[in-house]
Amino acid sequence: MNGARLLTIVFGVAIMSMVSGCTWVELKPQGEKIRMLTPPEVGRCKFLGRITSNTAATIGIFARSKDTVQEEVERLARNNAADMGGDTIVPTGPLIDGEQSFNVYRCINP
Repeated sequence: MNGARLLTIVFGVAIMSMVSGCTWVELKPQGEKIRMLTPPEVGRCKFLGRITSNTAATIGIFARSKDTVQEEVERLARNNAADMGGDTIVPTGPLIDGEQSFNVYRCINP
C-alpha cells in the first residue's frame, strides 16, 4: 500500500471516529420539558398521537454510534411531542436503522 493511500485511510477513519459521536439534533427549549416514560406510567394520561423519528444511522459506509443515533431520535421525538402539545413520550418499539416510533401523551392537566 502506498503512503498516500494509507494516509487517506487513516484520515478517513479519524474523521469518522470524530463524527460518529457527534449529535446534530438540537433539543429545543420546549423539548427539554418532555419526559420519556413506560406504558404502565401513562395510564391516566391523554393520548395525543404517534410520531416516528429518524436520523442517519450511517454516514457513507461507516456506522454511527448507536448511543448517538438513539439520542438524536429521542431529541427529535421530544421536539415533535412539544409541537403536538404533549409532555410525555413512550417508545413503541426498538430503534431500527435510525428510526423509532413513540406515542405522545399529555399527562399534566390531561
